[in-house]
Amino acid sequence: MPQNEYMERHRKLYGRRMDYEQRMRKKEAREPHLRSDKAKRLRGLKAKLYNKERRNEKIQMKKKIKEHEEKLQKKKEEKPKEGALPVYLLDRDVQSSAKVLSNMIKQKRKEKAGKWDVPIPKVRAQSDNEVFKVFRTGKSKRKGWKRMVTKVCYVGEGFTRKPPKFERFIRPMALRFNKAHVTHPELKATFCLPIIGVKKNPNSPMYTNLGVITKGTVIEVNISELGLVTQSGKVVWGKYAQVTNNPENDGCINAVLLV
Repeated sequence: MPQNEYMERHRKLYGRRMDYEQRMRKKEAREPHLRSDKAKRLRGLKAKLYNKERRNEKIQMKKKIKEHEEKLQKKKEEKPKEGALPVYLLDRDVQSSAKVLSNMIKQKRKEKAGKWDVPIPKVRAQSDNEVFKVFRTGKSKRKGWKRMVTKVCYVGEGFTRKPPKFERFIRPMALRFNKAHVTHPELKATFCLPIIGVKKNPNSPMYTNLGVITKGTVIEVNISELGLVTQSGKVVWGKYAQVTNNPENDGCINAVLLV
């Protein structure tokens, strides 16, 4: 048995408490009151987040109730009726089933779209003048073909700089980051994870190639230490996360995992 399933093992060996069912029933009965008290006590941003979460739960609940009602209605309609039906009533069941099918297809599309949805859909465009600073070079100090990166960037493990004579883009050591604070939206927990690479910077493909990390950039992080496993039992190595802050201002990279 895996190491982390000690509670299940104890339950199999010794069973539950004698009053477990009663305690659970009472706890479930108290839940609405506790939620109500919490909603009254919360203020500001926490209250907004809590109310938004509760609203989404209610919407999902209403949808499920509606689906069950549709199923029951369909079952009632399927009862055999005495006598022949007129032609204009024969297609009624087909129409209702078609409606259910279309609703299912719409729901699946929404789920598929939500799977690749990012926390920050719109990103402020950043010009080259903002990201790069002209770096004068040579004895005359007139040659302006070099650029110094003014934003946070990722360069990889075995990165070595080119000789100064041939270096086109200079990425300062102080702005090179190799770890990010990644928040798991479902677990509501933050982990400091190593960065594997920059998947996409929405501002420009050149920024992606250079590994420039700005707000809205999608990065790949190593989540092997979280212990997430696929359905086949393999450990998930890398996952994408979107940067939610301005790293050059905060001095750290904050991101949200794309689940």
